[in-house]
Amino acid sequence: MSLLNYSHEVTQIDGSVGDLSAYQGEVLLIVNTASECGLTPQFEGLQKLHETYGDQGLRVLGFPCNQFGAQEPGEASEIQSFCQRNYGVSFTMHDKVKVNGGDAHPLFVQLKEAAKGALGTQAIKWNFGKFLVARDGSILKRFAPTKTPLELSSAIEGALKS
Repeated sequence: MSLLNYSHEVTQIDGSVGDLSAYQGEVLLIVNTASECGLTPQFEGLQKLHETYGDQGLRVLGFPCNQFGAQEPGEASEIQSFCQRNYGVSFTMHDKVKVNGGDAHPLFVQLKEAAKGALGTQAIKWNFGKFLVARDGSILKRFAPTKTPLELSSAIEGALKS
C-alpha cells in the first residue's frame, strides 16, 4: 500500500500556498471538481460529507480541473464564489490543477499510481474522480466520478474508525 507524500505543494483557492502536512492524521477525500459539469451537483453531497464527518477527522479537498470538456473555465475567485453561492461549500478548495498528462499535479500523479482505475488504468476519466486516504497516509481507494459522495459513507466511516 502506498503512502501519501504530505510534502506535495498545494495552492488553496485563496492563493495561499502550503503542503498537505496540515492534514496528517486525518482521513482525506481528494476530488477533482468542475463547476459546469453534469456531475457538479455532487458538490452538495461533498459538503454533506464535510458537515457529517468533519468533526470526526474527515477533510474533503476539492481540486478544480478544466481538462474534461473545459467544464471549469473560471478563475479561482469565480470558482470559489460559484461553489459557495450554489452549494454552500465550506470544505477546502484549491486552485485549478491538471490531473492527467505530462503536467499533471504531482499529488494526482501519486494518487493515480497508488489507486488505479477500472482495468488498471491510471488516467482519471472525468470530473469528480475521488480518492480516499487513511489517517496513516495509506491511499485506500479510488472512486469513479459517477459514484456519488453519499455512496462513500461506509468507506469513510471505516477509514475514520481505523
